[in-house]
Amino acid sequence: MIVTDLDMVDRQLIHALRLDGRVSFSAVAEVLGVSDQTVARRYKRMRGDGVLRVVGLPDPVRLGRGMWLLRLRATPDAAASVATALARRPDTTWVSLSSGGTEIVSAVQPSHTADRDDLLLQKLPRTPRIVSVGAYLLLRVFAGGSVGGAAPPDVLAPRQRAALAFAASGPVTPLEPADDGLLALLAKDGRTSLADLATGTGWSESTVRRRLTLLRSSGSIYFDVEVDPALLGYGVQVMLWLSVEPAHLDEVGHALAGHTEVVFAAATSGPTNLVATVVFQETAMVYDYLVRRIGPLPGVREIQTAPSIRTVKQVGTIER
Repeated sequence: MIVTDLDMVDRQLIHALRLDGRVSFSAVAEVLGVSDQTVARRYKRMRGDGVLRVVGLPDPVRLGRGMWLLRLRATPDAAASVATALARRPDTTWVSLSSGGTEIVSAVQPSHTADRDDLLLQKLPRTPRIVSVGAYLLLRVFAGGSVGGAAPPDVLAPRQRAALAFAASGPVTPLEPADDGLLALLAKDGRTSLADLATGTGWSESTVRRRLTLLRSSGSIYFDVEVDPALLGYGVQVMLWLSVEPAHLDEVGHALAGHTEVVFAAATSGPTNLVATVVFQETAMVYDYLVRRIGPLPGVREIQTAPSIRTVKQVGTIER
């Protein structure tokens, strides 16, 4: 990846894409007060340099599927290879290394019960040099969609956000086997044109448009932006595993969702019942956040902090 200095227009474009991954460049240009060509050129440059990528994914929470967070511990010599193997799986949407490189955290959404059982009961326990396996079911997402973002989207004014935001509504549309080809294309590039989606699926362009509109409007699929948070000024990423008294779980979850540092927060099963991904500009901010923002929250009994060392896979599928 070519490291590129991102100016305000770049950052605003990234924020706009997080609000609506398939928003038209003309709509973004009008809101930002620049030309369509400027927006298209900025996107093409950042996309070509590997700075960002928009991906479309099924929303497992809205679809009633199980989204699992895996927390694996491995020997130092094996952690990186295990993380890479998980990242290659099409059903993983996020993989990171943390805690000195011996802990692997991954978000997995198996399509079928058999796939889940094969991974959790067979493959992972039998993988050499994996010390422990923890699997936690997501029960409620408070912030960050189904996977979480890369950095707080804070560069657009409220009126600009309102003009660009896309909101799903209505009953969820179940996915069908025929959607697999469409979903595979969107997982690689969520902004693939209708013409290319039609070519890749073998559908007509009008069929692609109707199906994509239906899946988006019902929230069956969502779009996220893959971007290195360090390029946005957030070089420190920490996962928090919290144990919260059940009576305060909803209150604490919503409180975390209101923190600008939090890019993902969800209630889970397991010995800890709330997990959050938090980003900072520098390490000193972590202590202040824990003491001043988490400490006063009611019902928080325990906090485990796991600084992330490297994100192996952020969203979508790995491009080859």
